[in-house]
Amino acid sequence: MKRHIFFKFAAPSIFMMTALMVIPLIMAIWLGMNYMTYANINAPQFVGLKNYIDVLGDPQLWRSFRFTLLYMAIAIPMQMIIGFTMALLLDQVSKFTRGVYLSIFLLPFIIVPVVGTLMFKQLFEPSGLFNWLYRTVLDEKFRYTETTVKTLIILYGIWYVTPFALVTYFAGIQTLSQDLLEASSMDGANRWQKIRHIIIPHVRSLTIMILLISLMDSYRLFDSVFVLSEMNPIYKADTIMTYNFDVAITVQRLGKANAMSVLTVIGIMVILIPNLVQSYREQTKER
Repeated sequence: MKRHIFFKFAAPSIFMMTALMVIPLIMAIWLGMNYMTYANINAPQFVGLKNYIDVLGDPQLWRSFRFTLLYMAIAIPMQMIIGFTMALLLDQVSKFTRGVYLSIFLLPFIIVPVVGTLMFKQLFEPSGLFNWLYRTVLDEKFRYTETTVKTLIILYGIWYVTPFALVTYFAGIQTLSQDLLEASSMDGANRWQKIRHIIIPHVRSLTIMILLISLMDSYRLFDSVFVLSEMNPIYKADTIMTYNFDVAITVQRLGKANAMSVLTVIGIMVILIPNLVQSYREQTKER
């Protein structure tokens, strides 16, 4: 396809991406250079890079960033491992059974996040099932502390997002040539060897895609933290997004909140660009 023809087809998409992403980002950068609250929202005071410096020197921001990284380090690998394992198991059952299990596994992904989090939280309330089991086994009540709240946020993240990895991996496994698996069986390969040397390399590009999407999704973690922690500072369970919300709504520092959003976008790009480059190189090698 000639370049000018390509740009004719791509022009509407380029225009929309520019309008919906680049322009708001430029506005956020500019607003981040102003001291702005709800009181002076119509006449903000220009302060240059002061908001950005304040954000980078804010210990509470770095605490929320560390918890966001902790969430990523635990939840994302678990989502991928559990999703891949379940996809392998579903590949071994009949089509009818597979449909039933897929319908069940996809329920967390279909439910609205806030509703799903409320249902999850009910399990740990005084009348909840888990609280009853906890009292029965340990003979004490389940209590909300910094550790338990953070653990619940991570567990919910694993439960909620794993269906995405499951469906993606399952779709990838279905594209694997059965002739290749049969040939490996004839050569004496066992199940683990097939998984290690055939299936895992086959879904490598999907693994990178799941990783990238999960990283972006984890950066915007908000709903489950808002419900499970109730934004109570004693739990110290803020993520970057919840702290950004707190600065904008509770503290009413709109300029600082915009500066924080811009730095968050930069942080996401720092993480994503190396992975995107690696993914592009792998795709190029496969061709």
